[in-house]
This record gives sequence, structure tokens and C-alpha cells, in this order.
Amino acid sequence: MDKAVVLAEGVFSSTYGKTAHGLVRYSSRYDVVAVIDSQLAGRDAGEYLEGKKKGIPIVSTLKEALVYEPKYLVIGAATDGGFLPKEYREFVKEAINSGLGIVNGLHEFISEDLELSKIASNRGAEIIDIRKIYRDRKFPFTGEIENVKSFKIAILGTDSAIGKRTTSIMLWRELEKRGRRAIMIGTGQTSWMQGFEYGTVLDATINDFVAGAIEHEVLRAWNDQKPEFILLEGQGSVVHPAYPGSFEIIAAGRPDAIILQDAPGRKFLDGFEKYPMPDVGKVISILELLSGKRVIALTLNTENLNATEIDHIKKDYESRYGIPVIDPLKEIGKLAEVVDRIEGSQKIRVH
Repeated sequence: MDKAVVLAEGVFSSTYGKTAHGLVRYSSRYDVVAVIDSQLAGRDAGEYLEGKKKGIPIVSTLKEALVYEPKYLVIGAATDGGFLPKEYREFVKEAINSGLGIVNGLHEFISEDLELSKIASNRGAEIIDIRKIYRDRKFPFTGEIENVKSFKIAILGTDSAIGKRTTSIMLWRELEKRGRRAIMIGTGQTSWMQGFEYGTVLDATINDFVAGAIEHEVLRAWNDQKPEFILLEGQGSVVHPAYPGSFEIIAAGRPDAIILQDAPGRKFLDGFEKYPMPDVGKVISILELLSGKRVIALTLNTENLNATEIDHIKKDYESRYGIPVIDPLKEIGKLAEVVDRIEGSQKIRVH
């Protein structure tokens, strides 16, 4: 894997740092050697995120990160509107002038920025604008997905930036540990950075071809590997006014079961304080009505909650909805309960 430093200046402690978080947690494409965020300099990125050291230092400057000999600077911020923060331009310039390539998942393409692209051209630096890769892909929906025999699970959420991708990865790895053939379909730019073989970037795709893009990747995974299980990474929320991406995943991905991720400690949708968080039961009902399938487990993002509150919410949800409720980051051992439900649901479908 190529070495990479992740630029998360000012955002690693917030949901705007979710791309950086994902890369610190898992990547088969890049060897993350450092994270840049002067607010948290001196910390270990893994320890800050999950309480476990990963040997990935958080540093203040690119100069400090260059000691680890990265090949790429990865933009690790996920901003509203997908624009490159003004303060990031100097980091990008310095990286290019230091001989690094740039990996960018934002909507604003660095390769089309007159100043930055000129510097990159003069230096012979590689620029990878991930969303640009998918912008012109035009696969129409065909209905061929009905030929896929894999058991498909959609990991959806009540909000954006809530941990759907991380939970998807944890479930995929648990299935693999059990010797089951499983594939995760990525649906955003971070999953591309993490190295998943099958996936698309939904919010970079022309609306008419979003459904076809999802179907195309599921078909490709089935035709190539015939997996027993396919996990569909969710986007946004079916009730989110700005990011309603879950609908296309249900409609085109044709899941056989759904896992719903919630953040009970949030009062408002992430970044939108005019909109309160939706009722979990309402979202479950909507998802089940839309898909005709069951929500078989609830997974929790426990930000802003103490241990007593978490325990109370879990018991309340389990009593109310009759399904397993776990915090996947803090209850890795209990992840098995959710995978048991996945395997059990598959057996019911087969028989």
C-alpha cells in the first residue's frame, strides 16, 4: 500500500472528519502514516477515536508528516457542499511542491482549480479527484439485480455522518471471520479510499443513473465472486431533507434485510439544527414499508451519552422493537448477535 498523510485540520474531533476517521479505522488502499490536525497534535489518532493506539500520530504541519515519507496527501474533511476549505489550499500547495500526489473526495475538483492544477502540472504531481471518476458513469437500471442470489443487507441510518460505513465494515469482517463469503458495496468516496473493490459514489452520479450504478456494482460483485452475503453501505437517511440517499439503496439494491444505525444522543440532524432527529420507530416503519423487508437490528452511535444513558436506551429499544441493539464500536463481542441475525435471516429466506 502507498503511504498517505490525511489532512483533517480542525475537523478530526467532529463529524466533518468522518473521511479521516474511516481511513484511520480501516484502509486496504493506503497506509495512513499520520493525520494533520493542529488542535489534537501529539495524540495517537486511533487512541483518540477508539481508545486503542494504532501508531498513527496526529501532527500540526505537513513538514512533520513528511518524516514518515508519504506518497499522497489525502483530503480527510467532508465539508458541507463538498468545497475545499480555504485554509487547506496552503497545505495542498505545500504537498504538491514536496512531491506528493493529492487524493481528493470533495465535490470541488482540485484538477480543475487553475492555480493548484498548474502547480501540479509543473511538478508532475498526480491529482486524484474521486468524485470525478464517477461523474460520467451512466448505467441504467435493468432489473437484472433480481438474478443475484446473495443475501443482501442494507446498513442504513436515521441521520448522515452516523457511522453506517464503519458498522458495515465491522459486519463484513465478522462474516469473513466466520468463513462466509461476503462483499461490501461502497457508496461514497471514503469507501473508495479504503480500497473496496466494488462500489460507486452516489452523490457524484447523475440522478437518472444512481439506481443503475447501485445495481451495476451488486451485479458485478455477484458475477465475479458469487458471495453468500452482500452488504450495502448506506448514505444519508431516508427522512433527511438534504441527504435522502437511503431510498435509492432500498429501491435499487433490493435488500433482503436492513440494519438501522441511530444516534440517540443527537437532538438535531447533523449540521441542520432546524431539523430534530427523527423517531426511530417512525424510520423503522418507513424502511419496512418501502422495502417490504424487516429491520433486523439496531446499532448505536453513542456520542453525547454516558454509560447509564446508553444502558437505558438499549433496554428501551430492545423492549420496544424486539431486535438486538448494540454499540458496535464498544461492544465488539456483541457484534456476533447481529451477525447471528443476518445468518438466521438468510436461512429463513433459503428455506
